[in-house]
Amino acid sequence: MTVPVTTATTATTTAAVGETSGAEALRPHAEDAFADELKALAAADDRPRPARWRLSPWAVATYLQGGTLPDGTVITPKYVGPRRLIEVAVTTLATDRALLLLGVPGTAKTWVSEHLAAAVSGDSTLLVQGTAGTPEEAVRYGWNYAQLLAHGPSRDALVPSPLMRAMSDGMTARVEELTRIPADVQDSLITILSEKTLPIPELGQEVQAVRGFNVIATANDRDRGVNELSSALRRRFNTVVLPLPATPDAEVDIVSRRVDQIGRSLDLPAAPEGLAEIRRVVTVFRELRDGVTTDGRTKLKSPSGTLSTAEAISVVTNGLALAAHFGDGILRPGDVAAGILGAVVRDPAADRVVWQEYLETVVRERDGWKDFYRACREVSV
Repeated sequence: MTVPVTTATTATTTAAVGETSGAEALRPHAEDAFADELKALAAADDRPRPARWRLSPWAVATYLQGGTLPDGTVITPKYVGPRRLIEVAVTTLATDRALLLLGVPGTAKTWVSEHLAAAVSGDSTLLVQGTAGTPEEAVRYGWNYAQLLAHGPSRDALVPSPLMRAMSDGMTARVEELTRIPADVQDSLITILSEKTLPIPELGQEVQAVRGFNVIATANDRDRGVNELSSALRRRFNTVVLPLPATPDAEVDIVSRRVDQIGRSLDLPAAPEGLAEIRRVVTVFRELRDGVTTDGRTKLKSPSGTLSTAEAISVVTNGLALAAHFGDGILRPGDVAAGILGAVVRDPAADRVVWQEYLETVVRERDGWKDFYRACREVSV
């Protein structure tokens, strides 16, 4: 027997969240932060849309990659990278295969996942956060134990998971850090993804997914050894690998855009003269990450950390806050030096040697980097 799950509780919860997801929210959901762009795209979108999609696949890709609509509305890019990757991801969601976004830390997997769900379903909050302690109930369903003890198993006692709600409503669910979830819990996804059905044996019932349902999962390349995906589960996904930014200019663009967005949400002043420091942070991260200087002349040791684009964004944002609250509002070398040190030196013994060697052999000799060298020396003592 197929049972539609009642979502009255969910609606109440969503409404309550909506009350704080406007101007007062520290980090609005994608569908709230970019509501005007989504509305403009929906108005201009005259292409076929899959069942229960808010936008056509073309419009979803445009929302992610940016563009200008016929009425002049500018859609800001949410992901700076190969358009074909986004097109493959969007097309996957229009089929019956789930989507797995794979990549090293800081390649915007979560960011892309959130924006895809916002553009496709208008709701990015149907989320299962994967951890080593994620229980099976987070993927399938749980129980209201007061109701269960008072009346036994019933639909009123059942607490649907985000995936169950997405199945019932034909929406997109998200599973973050899939490889961090225990293997036996991962396997509960197999029936959902292959049969599009979630059995409820306690009630002798099942929930069948309606058209429009799909799943976006993310996984970290470096976490594959934590809980390796079984071949049965991996076959249920179409995998899209998100690479690190291909060029320094692309990474500078990504960092600049995100710092600007975060700065506005935190009421930090704009940093029109901060581009030089952003480029410096990106250069340091890329050189240490790649193990070679930009000109290819000097080989370097790489630290134990990932030095991802996300960490560069964090370093620059923190530097901007320092400049705003304890400086003259202009981002300078001293504002980012401590943040870079904290990002590079994760292992106090090995990473400190790597950093000191880079500082003395590369930074010290580089033209125009004297202030940065002095600032780094001050915080490295």
